[in-house]
Amino acid sequence: MLARLHQAWLKKRLKQPEYGFLFQPPDDEDLVCFDCETTGLDTKSDKIVSLSAIKIRQNQILSSQSLNLKFKQQHNINPESIVIHRLRNIDVEVGLDEGEAIKQFVEFIGSRPLVGYYLEFDMAMVNAVIQPWLGIKLPNQQIEVSELYHKHFYQDWLQPEHEVFDLSFNAILDKLHLPRMGQHDAFNDALMTAMIYVKLQSLKAS
Repeated sequence: MLARLHQAWLKKRLKQPEYGFLFQPPDDEDLVCFDCETTGLDTKSDKIVSLSAIKIRQNQILSSQSLNLKFKQQHNINPESIVIHRLRNIDVEVGLDEGEAIKQFVEFIGSRPLVGYYLEFDMAMVNAVIQPWLGIKLPNQQIEVSELYHKHFYQDWLQPEHEVFDLSFNAILDKLHLPRMGQHDAFNDALMTAMIYVKLQSLKAS
């Protein structure tokens, strides 16, 4: 009930009526896994450098139907971030304007559920662009793979006080026997996250 009321409240605040499809049931049962690389980790001041999104259909990762965007930067990328994602200022000189890039992203995902790792950060980054434009944050369902992983392996286990679960990206990949493909690249990260989701779903079904 509360979820429906929240959705109705968001819909009333939508500035662009043509994006009302965000509140409609999706046309298919696909999910979308996405990842952003950014100029830094401050969701209030940093910007998206690149974004990749990949559709998941049941147990299939549709990498051929991915969306890969580079965002044209108005300010220099800080050196620490360049070391992480290896995108230099010259690499994004021919990128899309922020508004056009985020429009492509919203039209790609539609109202499908969104899958990610540390999804809260990526959602904050895209919503920082979307909210001033549409008047709302994305209403899509969010699926955090680290939560699925924790629930699958540890929900019935009594955790000792000294025990710390390792929910790092590489630890999850290793536990699930999935390949590491070079982190801090938006497409690779989205693809590996999609692999984590599919593997966890297959374990759940077995």
